[in-house]
Amino acid sequence: MKLLMFEHCSLCFRVRMIAALKGIVLEEQVVLDDDSAAMISLVGRRVIPILVRDDGTPMLESMDMVDYIEAMGDPVLTGPERPDIAELCARILKISPFLTMPRYPLLNLPEMATASACAHFLARKLKVYEDFEALKARTSDFIGELMPVLKDLDHRIESPEAVNGELSRDDIRLLPLLRSAAVVKDLVYPDKVRTYFETLMARTGIEPLPVV
Repeated sequence: MKLLMFEHCSLCFRVRMIAALKGIVLEEQVVLDDDSAAMISLVGRRVIPILVRDDGTPMLESMDMVDYIEAMGDPVLTGPERPDIAELCARILKISPFLTMPRYPLLNLPEMATASACAHFLARKLKVYEDFEALKARTSDFIGELMPVLKDLDHRIESPEAVNGELSRDDIRLLPLLRSAAVVKDLVYPDKVRTYFETLMARTGIEPLPVV
């Protein structure tokens, strides 16, 4: 199977994570940000991630990909899901992009390996986030908004191995968000969040993103 992806993409990381947990090797193809043709040729529109199955058919929607890979062999996501964890993930996602988006172009990511790809990323994201320098200047404000959410999460983590004590789809939602937010140099995770993050990242064998 082949995964078309961006290195910084948390939805892509969901798919990489479940494959790693199950010991399934994916062919990972990082797409340049301005290479819309690679996506459109497969599924008719610009979208990432795309999973190309062994029979050559493409698949969309990251959690559908997770379920597809999870169904191969023995399951690993056998734990319960909790609505409070889903709510915390949603709260993280409301704040963290204001910290991460201005930093992604500084990380030498493969999807921005050319000047045109980087310019394309900036053009797309600045339509939404407007001024990256202004956002970076507000780093402490956004960290201040995010820390209460992370402290709430800290109290709810049941094990360093799995947020609910046993691996579940909640881990597939949560770990990618923590990997993204961890690019922020001044963001210090609470103890249990940090241990959970480091433990599960080590289990996947996938490198964290650079920090800036």
